[in-house]
Amino acid sequence: MNTLNTTNPNSYNYTTKHLEIHILGGINTNKLESLRVTMSVQLPKQYTIIRHNIDLYNDNQIERFVRKVAERLEIGTTVVRRTLQDLTKELENYRFLLIEQETQNNQPYFKELTATELRAAEAFLKRKNLLELTNELIGKSGVIGEQNNRLLMYLIFTSRKTDNPLHCISLGSSGVGKTHLQSKVSELFPQEDKVEITVLSANAFYYFNRTELQHKLILIEDLDGAESVLYPLRELQTKKRITKTVVHKDAKGTTKTIHLTVEGPVSVAGCTTQESIYEDNSNRSFLLYIDESAEQDIRIMNYQRLMSAGKVNEQEQIEATQLLQNVQRVLKPIKVINPYAEYLELPQSVFKPRRTNSHYLQFIEIITFYKQQQRERKYSEQTGEEYIETTIEDIEEANELIIAVLLRKSDTLTGACRNHLETLKAYLKDNKQTTFTNSEIRRNLRVKESTLRNYNNQLLSEAYIKRIKKSKTKSYCFEIVDIDEYTNLKEQINSVLHKAIDKIKVIT
Repeated sequence: MNTLNTTNPNSYNYTTKHLEIHILGGINTNKLESLRVTMSVQLPKQYTIIRHNIDLYNDNQIERFVRKVAERLEIGTTVVRRTLQDLTKELENYRFLLIEQETQNNQPYFKELTATELRAAEAFLKRKNLLELTNELIGKSGVIGEQNNRLLMYLIFTSRKTDNPLHCISLGSSGVGKTHLQSKVSELFPQEDKVEITVLSANAFYYFNRTELQHKLILIEDLDGAESVLYPLRELQTKKRITKTVVHKDAKGTTKTIHLTVEGPVSVAGCTTQESIYEDNSNRSFLLYIDESAEQDIRIMNYQRLMSAGKVNEQEQIEATQLLQNVQRVLKPIKVINPYAEYLELPQSVFKPRRTNSHYLQFIEIITFYKQQQRERKYSEQTGEEYIETTIEDIEEANELIIAVLLRKSDTLTGACRNHLETLKAYLKDNKQTTFTNSEIRRNLRVKESTLRNYNNQLLSEAYIKRIKKSKTKSYCFEIVDIDEYTNLKEQINSVLHKAIDKIKVIT
């Protein structure tokens, strides 16, 4: 029986008693309405070859080609026609096989946990001080320092499994490790739950399959490289779906209008050095400011030296990473109800309180969601829907973690300018000074002149510093208006959060 030889993917071979046929370049699996191939036909062990590009589903083309082959090779048309019909059937069957293989290859990978892995992940989620133990594991996986940021980021990424995911933007100077932190924390999540982006065209998001992004973690290495997709991303964050209307021509040439819809929800994380440029995205996200302190520099450099010396326990890192990945696989979607939500308040100093309040409540729910193995399952009397409830402990842990975020959202300064001002305060305190000059700060804090000028303009406009004239030299210098303003702001936020907890404890 004649069979199609597809050993060489670029040149199939089909040999019968009367003809030898080669299909050059393989076959197209996209257009099932046609079967266009480039073939060479010859008699066995003969040198006369006929090469032709033909659609095997086009009867007129087939008839002309049959007569041409029969005339050129001096063979009967019946033999040629039957051979082409048999070849067409073989190619059809092989194309369906290729399509099935492509479908299987394109299916997302989902790891099935072994019984041992499942027990270990569930046992971990049931342990006391779960957040503290999780933070320790994150450190063992290779994330150095950033104690608060790394746990915040881990919980925000975990929120992708809920109906109201959170988002984050990592901010900091160039080279301080924004992308590294995001990358290392994202390694703790299953590969099948992530979509990593470096550069995307403006319309790329609309061509994902309808549900391909649902409950996915979208990681943007640098927001500057994804500027064209920031608008659809914002819509996906807020409305949890995006739709684009395009004009399309069908096989008959008829023009139709079709709607491309991609469903969310998604959790989005990105990195940038330019806080003010992405304000619309920042409003929808937790802002995580990278630790740029000298102490963090020392921690990272010491770790780099240990890595180079081969003294880092890589097996421990792998085990910590795998356990946290399995923990994510064990977490199941479940509704969270916070019975204390009506008693929670935000400080009046917080900007855009409506959106920030929503983020605050969602963050508390995420902590409860993460502790689902420790919560009693309850059922709604009206709908019968299963849910778990938030505890006072969840709120206290959320307050402890989110204080830095609320502090930044209550600040009128950008993150970089605030870091500079706090460094400046520490410098003046160490040197027992109340005033400073630009040249002194450039020399001792190693700040570029243009950068320092920008900082001073912002601090002067917001009345954090003032310009004064020295009585002796008649030259100008600067003075900080209120050295304790940031400490007072933090205490004010802490006070509001603690009062809410105390109120809940009295009521319950």
